[in-house]
Amino acid sequence: MPQSSTNIYKRLQSLEKHLAEEHPDNPVLAKAVHSFRKLDRVAQDIGLLDRNESYATYVTWWPMIAVLGTFSAGKSTFINSYLGLHLQRTGNQAVDDKFTVICYGSDHEVKTLPGVALDADPRFPFFQISRSITEISEAGPQRIDAYIQLKTCPSEKIRGKIMIDSPGFDADSQRNSTLRLTQHIIDLSDLVLVFFDARHPEPGAMKDTLEYLVAGTINRADSNKFLYILNQMDVTAKEDNPEEVVSAWQRSLAQAGLLAGKFYRIYNPDAASPIDDSQIKERYEKKREEDMAEINTRMQQIEIERSYRIAGMLEQTAETIENQVIHKLTSMLHSWKKRVILFDGILFSTLLLLSGVVLYQTNSWDLLKTFCGNVMANETPSLIMLASLLGFIGYIHFTVRSKAANSIIKKLPVEFGHDHTTCKQYTQAFIKSTAAYRPMFLQKPAGWNTANQQILGQVKNEANDYIQSLNDLFTNPSGRKAEVEEEPTVETVTEVETKAEQS
Repeated sequence: MPQSSTNIYKRLQSLEKHLAEEHPDNPVLAKAVHSFRKLDRVAQDIGLLDRNESYATYVTWWPMIAVLGTFSAGKSTFINSYLGLHLQRTGNQAVDDKFTVICYGSDHEVKTLPGVALDADPRFPFFQISRSITEISEAGPQRIDAYIQLKTCPSEKIRGKIMIDSPGFDADSQRNSTLRLTQHIIDLSDLVLVFFDARHPEPGAMKDTLEYLVAGTINRADSNKFLYILNQMDVTAKEDNPEEVVSAWQRSLAQAGLLAGKFYRIYNPDAASPIDDSQIKERYEKKREEDMAEINTRMQQIEIERSYRIAGMLEQTAETIENQVIHKLTSMLHSWKKRVILFDGILFSTLLLLSGVVLYQTNSWDLLKTFCGNVMANETPSLIMLASLLGFIGYIHFTVRSKAANSIIKKLPVEFGHDHTTCKQYTQAFIKSTAAYRPMFLQKPAGWNTANQQILGQVKNEANDYIQSLNDLFTNPSGRKAEVEEEPTVETVTEVETKAEQS
């Protein structure tokens, strides 16, 4: 087994063990790691993943909350208030140009760790992201520490969760890198809080930010995980026009393509401007408390949502490979074969025609007959010439194959846009399917066979079983008290199953 493959296998083993110890009452998460390994083997056979990659690293195994927005939207103030301690620097200007991953720490003080702590741990959302950093850095390869950092804190609010504070979108330096990493975070998060600054109700200057944050979420299956938050609403109290401010932002979102969605209106009482009118103050406070209660409820529910999301991702990934990836690769292969046959025909017909013209003009047909006779007589010089000729023909053919494949690959970035990961996977798989050692008459993509089809079927069945197990843990449709009293029996069975698996 290659060293890189051994490393990822050991990391997944460690992850599976850690999840089993941390969640003994919810064995679904540890079992899901094993199912991800099956998916990995299929994807590696097809070429979607390298041997040192795993779909298990594409998800966060802790509930994850992303906090996005412009630098003046009060993201850091919100985080500090939620955690109940001063963790992030605040200010009206951009104060941090890094992604900060925040998690629980048992020490009684805040600790800041370098980005490499995240890059090497598959439990966190930036596992092996340094490879992408090298690809997207405008200034050439740079240290992962220039982009991300890890902070630990003793707040109970963050225990069992991960929160990510993103840098402001207005910073021009490393902007492309920031947007790409933001997309990576959005895909992995269970909840995305998108902050806007209510003090700027006409956000024309942030048109590209709105398009990136909003336009890309419209057709997502998980669009309900986005919460749009108008922060610092206290500044509108003097004019008493919160409805006008909300309407202005809704118009801006509509221009970006989002025609539906709710804005939460909040502000930090400790940093708020004084509201002299008692009636207006009461109305603002009531609305803030209602919206904050909804936001907090969503943040508290993500642990349950995370378990379902991971089980759902297993089934979705298996379905995507079987119904979308294979279909797309097969279509690409068909287009590739047509191009190769077309250009092979043109080139070899042209060469054959030119050769005929030369033989005709030089009246050298006797030389051709003599050469064929020598080949039939196994004369070495003629055999060497034949081998050279066949080598030349092969060189032309495989050059045409390579050029035709590259012409199709070049169109993928346009087709997939910001989805760099999917683009990379299709590129790898297509290169494997068009490799020189694979005959052109093969109809199926590389690695697609009956055995791998059966493995995907197993993974989908396992994902359904996991969801049923989660339903048994978190639901009680009948509402009978007797079922609640019998719950310890279910836990005992679960413990027996877990021990049996471990043995």
